[in-house]
Order: sequence, then structure tokens, then C-alpha cells
Amino acid sequence: MTGPFMESFFAGVESRRNPWPTGRADLHWHLLFDQDVVHEALVEPYRAITHRPGLAPVPAPWVHCTLLHAGPVDDYRDEEIDALVERVAKECQTISPFDLIFDRPNVGTVALECAARPGEPARQLWELTARADAEITGDRFPLIPAIYYPHLSLAYATDGPDRPDRRVLKAALSDHHGEPVTLRADRLSLVAQRHDRRHITWTPIAEVPLHAPAH
Repeated sequence: MTGPFMESFFAGVESRRNPWPTGRADLHWHLLFDQDVVHEALVEPYRAITHRPGLAPVPAPWVHCTLLHAGPVDDYRDEEIDALVERVAKECQTISPFDLIFDRPNVGTVALECAARPGEPARQLWELTARADAEITGDRFPLIPAIYYPHLSLAYATDGPDRPDRRVLKAALSDHHGEPVTLRADRLSLVAQRHDRRHITWTPIAEVPLHAPAH
């Protein structure tokens, strides 16, 4: 059973079986959305909750829906990254943009998280990117997550004495107005992503549009 206090997201990713240490850039595939919409519809409305002690709020430019966390960027050969982008771009030519409905945030074990639906079109992209990475690299890297559902995080739990009480946050959310938010997924973003035990940032590598031909 999950305890009453949230656990540090950053301690968790550094201590898991395949750790992601501070400062190391790992290859990630993301769905990214219009920053103005994200700020107005998700970041700003929940500011009173995401800025509480023990939480690291995510600014709109860094809000993301992860598809795949792959291997360390420095462990890829340049031709492998080029081949990944080419393979994913070719397959995305037959996939149409789609809408994801992100629900009000829930208090997870390590983050304030907005789950999205429908899961199937995003899961198709997770499977696509995971398959391409495994085939091009000879399956050298662990692919995270093992089970996929689309979501984005508005704040991460951090280390320190101010561990957020999940019950208090749930009570605050129950009194907070807010509706589901629909965001358009029209491209995949490949990034070199890192964290500093409080914030997640990245350097863009490539963008791949979703573009099914018109019938």
C-alpha cells in the first residue's frame, strides 16, 4: 500500500535498476504541446498546489508527455541517432495527429500527474519508438517504461525534510476548480534530457511530424 507521503522522483530515477544520474543526458522521445495553452490551462491554474513545499513545479516550457526514455546520448553513435530519426519519421508518415484529453491532476507516488486518454494512439507511438531503438542499437539499452500510459507531470516530489503529504494534497485538489484539458499531438520530439534533482530540462535533437496522407 502506498504510504501517506510522496517519495522523491529524482531519488527514484537515480536508484532504480537502470539509474538515470544527475546531469547525464539520456535520449527521450516526447509529445510536446503548445506552451501558451499548457501554461494557461494546466500550469497557472494549479500554481497554488504545485508550489507547495517538497514539490518542484514544472514550468510550461518543460511540461512533456514522455513516450520513451532510452539510453545515454553519449552511448549512441551519430549514425544510430540519424537512423532513429529517419525510421521514426518514415513510420509517422502514416499516422495522423490526434487529441489527448488530460484529466485533472492526481497525487501519484512521486508526482502530481495528469493522465491522458485515449491511450491507444500514444501507445502506438511508444511501441514504434521502442521498436526502432531496439532494432537500430541491437537492443543495447533498457527501454523505459515497461508498460505505457500517456501522462504529464505538473510537479515532482523532491528530497528533503518537507515530504508532501498525499492526503493533504488530495484534499487541496478536491477543493480546486479545474476541468480536463484537450491537447493536440501533432509531432514527436527527440531530445537529450537531463535533471538536476529538481528540474528536468533538455536539448532538442529532432522533430518528427505526424502526417498521414489525405484520402
